[in-house]
Amino acid sequence: MNRFVSSLVFFISIQLLCAQNEKTALQPLDVFQLEWAVDPQISPDGQQIVYRRMGFDIMKDNSKGNLWILNADGSSHRKLTSREVNESQASWSPNGDRIAFVSTTDEGSEIYMYWVSTGQIAKISQLEKSPSALTWSPNGEHLAFNMFVSEKPPVIAKLPEKPKGANWAEPARITDRLKHEADGSGYLEPGFSHIFIIPAEGGSPRQITTDNYDHNGSLSFSPDGKTIYFSANRFEDWEYRFRNSEVYRVDVSSRQITALTTQDGPDHTPKVSLDGKTIAFLGFEDRVQDHQNTELHLMNADGSNKRVISSKLDESVSEINWDKDGKGLYFMYDEKGNTKIGYITTSGTITKLADNVGGTTIGRPYASGSYSVSTNGTIVYTQSRPEYPAEVAVIQNKKEAKLITNLNADVLSYRELGKVEEVWYKSTFDGRDIQGWIVKPPFYDASKAYPLLVENHGGPILNYGDRFTAEIQLYAADGYVVFYPNPRGSTSYGEEFGSLLKNNYPGQDYNDVMDGVDYLVEKGIADNDRLFVTGGSAGGIMTAWMIGKSNRFKAAVVVKPVMNWISKTLVADNYYGYADSRYPGQPWENFETYWKFSPISLVGNVETPTMVMVGMNDLRTPPSEAKQLYHALKLRKIETVLVEIPGSYHNIANKPSNLISKVAHTLAWLKKYDKE
Repeated sequence: MNRFVSSLVFFISIQLLCAQNEKTALQPLDVFQLEWAVDPQISPDGQQIVYRRMGFDIMKDNSKGNLWILNADGSSHRKLTSREVNESQASWSPNGDRIAFVSTTDEGSEIYMYWVSTGQIAKISQLEKSPSALTWSPNGEHLAFNMFVSEKPPVIAKLPEKPKGANWAEPARITDRLKHEADGSGYLEPGFSHIFIIPAEGGSPRQITTDNYDHNGSLSFSPDGKTIYFSANRFEDWEYRFRNSEVYRVDVSSRQITALTTQDGPDHTPKVSLDGKTIAFLGFEDRVQDHQNTELHLMNADGSNKRVISSKLDESVSEINWDKDGKGLYFMYDEKGNTKIGYITTSGTITKLADNVGGTTIGRPYASGSYSVSTNGTIVYTQSRPEYPAEVAVIQNKKEAKLITNLNADVLSYRELGKVEEVWYKSTFDGRDIQGWIVKPPFYDASKAYPLLVENHGGPILNYGDRFTAEIQLYAADGYVVFYPNPRGSTSYGEEFGSLLKNNYPGQDYNDVMDGVDYLVEKGIADNDRLFVTGGSAGGIMTAWMIGKSNRFKAAVVVKPVMNWISKTLVADNYYGYADSRYPGQPWENFETYWKFSPISLVGNVETPTMVMVGMNDLRTPPSEAKQLYHALKLRKIETVLVEIPGSYHNIANKPSNLISKVAHTLAWLKKYDKE
């Protein structure tokens, strides 16, 4: 009897252990448990790394980030400070003895200092606004940064004083600025960003720039610390030349500013070589179109001898950093939906150093991520694959990249994610090769038929890639094969491919997406009788366009779309930026073209049951755009519903609960029309 009981207990224990180890599909609440690395900064000697560890607060429904530090081999992984507040912008001093960073206080954001040898920290500033672009002087004695300086709003009328104790309405809000609001921020306070400098031991900040221009890009000191290089738009008509910026230098002592570039276009991100003789910067001469590659330029410190050195690379360059010898620069670029780190010599020879940079856009698989380089050439960066969000990876001595964090082992080790597979197919319009990805449901059974959900990316001048995506994994977990393509107009396929939508959007990008659907149907991956489609922003535009062009889809979810280019162009926060780059002229000058490419022009063809979703505070694709589709479908008696997300700007998924809500509503709507 005792032997029987012992055997039974052993059998039950084994069953419980197996049950505990059995993986399940990703669950909505898992989103709150995800963590990811941001902005890894390696010490000058390559021995230690400080990074921002991000996660979600399930009680406050927002993201949070603290600084963590670890050795380059992954050991001694610990929190930098004991403070439980947001920390960011970590920056090593030139000799690696201190780390400056920005952190929140009860009174706002301030600059803090961390001493590596002792672990002590101190607040070294008392600022009126939040600092950005924190940059050390070469001798470690000062920090430069950008900060907003408020201006008084215009006054048109003087009102009589209200009686003491009277409760009158709020005063009128007056603006005379071209740019007066921004999605994600709302109304913009009048004022301008300026460059400041503060002693690294603490003290009063000194304003270096003046005049009514914004100075809010990256900063770079000359080796002697007497000059700061920066970018700005200091033209008299800067508001209307909003695509332009130039590289300048300012004398820290005299505050005299000198312009070093003149081409009409966005010249920015100056970086001074260690010997101070050469300035690298990014930019291009503006041809006024949807997409142009950002090129890497060099010039002498006085602005002479300008030349482009990245012309052999048909992709945009970003995140540049000089090597210690001044023989070349490290940089980032996207290629075929994958973000990479490269190295380019001053003569233009390019070497790829790393793949799979990204993973900081948790919701959907957009390009993202960052890196830094030590004096000895050790590289640290945020690495992502479809199986995990951004982790810290290190490349030492030009060897293979090594992951040194595993922030999501506590969650993803017990989840079966959908397998991500790359697909290529031909465009029936012009024979171009089009790239996309499919995500199969967890525990996929090739003998079964699965519904297909098309997920169109935003932008449209952006790219999806083989990166982690919580939203698409949740769709796959519900039993859908999810297809996310990079049709023409997407970045990372060269400038010509990205420019194919000039004055033609939406256009043959529609054909590219539908060709992908046909390809998957032909391969037996998708069930032609169970096709669904969704997408947000430009993806919402494409989704609305697709159901206006085709009735093949059983249901659609159109998220934060532009339905009418005429109304959107003059209402959105970036209303001034569309004419001539998207379509020729202003809407009143080219009514027919703006209307021709508006999805609302096709609404009379729509027979697809359609959910329409938008953030109620969206300033990029205002709720009035979504309501045009919803109201039109209601008038036509097409099955539809309007889902409005309270308090949300354009980035609905900014709050994790809204990400979950977006996915849940999408899946509920699709399930209603998924007849197996």
